[in-house]
Amino acid sequence: MKLEKQHIATFLAILFHVSGLVGILFTPYQNWFIQHTPLNLGLMALLLVWSHKHRNIWFYLFLLTAFLVGMGTEMIGVHTGRLFGTYQYGTVLGPKFNEVPVLIGLNWFVVIFCSAAVMQQMLGWFGNKIGKDVFDLPPRIAALSMVIDGALLATFFDWLMEPVAVKLGFWQWSGQDIPLYNYACWFLVSLALLVLLRWFRFNKTNHFAVHLFIIQALFFLALRTFL
Repeated sequence: MKLEKQHIATFLAILFHVSGLVGILFTPYQNWFIQHTPLNLGLMALLLVWSHKHRNIWFYLFLLTAFLVGMGTEMIGVHTGRLFGTYQYGTVLGPKFNEVPVLIGLNWFVVIFCSAAVMQQMLGWFGNKIGKDVFDLPPRIAALSMVIDGALLATFFDWLMEPVAVKLGFWQWSGQDIPLYNYACWFLVSLALLVLLRWFRFNKTNHFAVHLFIIQALFFLALRTFL
């Protein structure tokens, strides 16, 4: 049987995240695994692009847009505190541009694209399981659901990740608590990017993106629980 790209990508994602989870929680080499976080994040982004079947100029334009918006909003946040709150990045996430790790821009693309893929999969699943005659949302309502619920999903992912990221030294907040303002900004920035995603003309279906969202969410949930 010929393995499809999404199967190979999913296998590699599970392998890297399970290895990282075991390494951080159960071995004396915790620091080594933490320091190699950029390798994991970079590989997942590459796998996401590689596994997407419908790449065209619009797909790459959205990747670039999400990267630039992510980097831009993070720079505003780091230097002014007017977005997300008052925080600063550590050295774990690799090379920085204007005090923001380059991987953060790439991670914005991954989180937003995966959130959109999850919502699209869920809407399609409800339509197939419940029946089009019962679950038949008007196009505008379906679009609103994908954008708003997708933004909520992306914000939920950040909520899962935040305490873990602080413990692992990815970034630090000025106070002891993570501000609610951070999540409000995450929702608004995610909402804007998802509106753009809806407008860009390419097929958003990507089963690996759904798998990657679940894998990463479980990874951070386990670390949040046991670290």
